[in-house]
Amino acid sequence: MLVTNVRGYHYLSGVLMNQERDPFCHRCKAFVNTATAARQGLSDFERDEGAGIQGLPAELQRMIADAKTALAGIILPENAVGQKKAGNCKLPEGVCFVKSARALLQSLSGPV
Repeated sequence: MLVTNVRGYHYLSGVLMNQERDPFCHRCKAFVNTATAARQGLSDFERDEGAGIQGLPAELQRMIADAKTALAGIILPENAVGQKKAGNCKLPEGVCFVKSARALLQSLSGPV
């Protein structure tokens, strides 16, 4: 489970970094909520699993460090608005790039 969580946080951080450049996602409340939850979740994960993380191969330790750096570097907009509710996001109902990535990590490891 430890390795799966490392990979999951690395994946989620990559999605958020990518979507930060999206014209709608980066201004969306779902993006802000997901990035905030990911930062807190990763912090909690590192606190709870610190000894186990230190015992992982260097490649996996690097992945967790990269995820932490990526999440810390994401600039969150103030006054974000749900882009679907604002009529800007045309993804199908129930589909969200960032929420889907968070849901994947949650399905692997529990609440994030």
